[in-house]
Amino acid sequence: MTDDKRRPYSSLVVDGVTHASSRAMLYPVGFREEDFAKPQIGIASTWSMVTPCNMHINALADAAAMGADEAGGKSVLFNTITVSDGISMGSPGMRYSLVSREVIADSIETVVGAQGFDGFVAIGGCDKNMPACAMAMARMNRPSVFVYGGTIQPGGNKRLDIVSVFEAVGGHAAGTVSDIELKEVERTAIPGPGSCGGMYTANTMASAIEAMGMSLPYSSSIPAVDPGKLEECLQAGQAIRHLLEQDIKPRDIMTREAFENAMVIVMALGGSTNAVLHLIAMARAVEVSLGIDDFQKVSDRVPFLADLKPSGKYVMEDLHNVGGTPAVMKYLLEQDLLNGDCLTVTGKTVAENLRDLPGLKQGQEVFMPVERPIKQTAHIQILKGNLAPGGSVAKITGKEGLRFSGPARVFDCEEDMLAGLEKGEIRKGDVVVIRFEGPKGGPGMPEMLTPTSAIMGAGLGKDVALITDGRFSGGSHGFIIGHVVPEAQEGGPIGLIRSGDLITIDAETQRLDVDVSDEEMAARKAAWQMPPYKAKRGTLYKYIKNVRNASEGCVTDE
Repeated sequence: MTDDKRRPYSSLVVDGVTHASSRAMLYPVGFREEDFAKPQIGIASTWSMVTPCNMHINALADAAAMGADEAGGKSVLFNTITVSDGISMGSPGMRYSLVSREVIADSIETVVGAQGFDGFVAIGGCDKNMPACAMAMARMNRPSVFVYGGTIQPGGNKRLDIVSVFEAVGGHAAGTVSDIELKEVERTAIPGPGSCGGMYTANTMASAIEAMGMSLPYSSSIPAVDPGKLEECLQAGQAIRHLLEQDIKPRDIMTREAFENAMVIVMALGGSTNAVLHLIAMARAVEVSLGIDDFQKVSDRVPFLADLKPSGKYVMEDLHNVGGTPAVMKYLLEQDLLNGDCLTVTGKTVAENLRDLPGLKQGQEVFMPVERPIKQTAHIQILKGNLAPGGSVAKITGKEGLRFSGPARVFDCEEDMLAGLEKGEIRKGDVVVIRFEGPKGGPGMPEMLTPTSAIMGAGLGKDVALITDGRFSGGSHGFIIGHVVPEAQEGGPIGLIRSGDLITIDAETQRLDVDVSDEEMAARKAAWQMPPYKAKRGTLYKYIKNVRNASEGCVTDE
């Protein structure tokens, strides 16, 4: 790894007499004279004590740095921010969640570009920093490997998680959960480091990135506290050597076919609707054409097979114990649902990576065979109609039925909806609408985990539907439709409907319609005035001015 061809960027920063000042700055941070002839490998750490998802990543970053150094490179650690959805959920802070994806991607791009790293390892452990890492990799197109911080262990004897807490709060409001029971759930649900345990957004995106080939096998399913996670970090640092030697870059790996594989794994595992936003954003960063209709095509051909939370009973650790993500991928490859020819960060193809790895354990019940699917087609459905002419994303597992029709119960924000639920304003058969929560109207397209959990806790999960121009946590379940485009803030139909309007959701025909004539809708639009933005300066205002709609991934760099 001393060949200058393998250090095309760092050589521009540290070579020659004119860059003596650069070298002088690097001696104090641990460089020795011989290090300047080595490829510089950035280690992008998302360590933070903000959240248990990322509290352990400093140790993982150290291991990745050691692996890079042992392989003949010179590692340089740096940090970026992270925020916690679980902590900010249901508060104004949730507006910053999706915004943080852009900030993290921008910050990694900025450091890698400014410092002239020849390659980098990025370690993510929470919902937004994982797609952000991949977006930065796509933009910079330098040899790079993603490492997932790992999933959390289940909490307490009842195998609790963060969604258990949200639903217990809903049960407490409904009078079915006592003060003592709520406190016990609160105290035991999060036992240590790692990302939320079910097939929520973190585990969804980790699985998608592994299926895409940007992380090493087992990265997405090895638990945070498993010794194998540190070993993976060492291997990731060493994998950079091979990528540099073979000049394999993210755009060689993140192809259209690789995104197809990522979509397949999301559908089969019952992954988060946020995957639609994030995969579209990642694809745009690497200049691969991908849109919401592509998700419907994959959904139509891939069955929903994993009995994982939130709608099922198992967690990611259970999946790892029966073979992990590679075993799932191996099964899907055998069923001709996965493309085995795609290149990965190992330098081998998907099929080559999986060839000698074990399959799913006999007798396991976490991941069903295609002959016994949980649902014949996938749970993510792309719905269009006069209520969502630009599209929407539904999460329908089939357990709630495939069609719902009822009167709209309209609320202009999440807080109003929760107050309405407490007052008994939401009744069986209603279609709850929460609007002005989109990327511009929220702003930041906050997640609606608190409303969905409150509905579940109130015992209405099978009796009402929920529609929003915001989005949902991977922990949300029920008859839910988000990402409605155009959003209310921009005068979309969701901003024009009224309580009592009849809404019909049909997952079989992929339609989302309101029984209001075109003439009446046009009259309402003519009388409508856009409300002022909720932010006038700073990060949120910049986001409002730059963000594209949900069907375009809510990207801000175009």
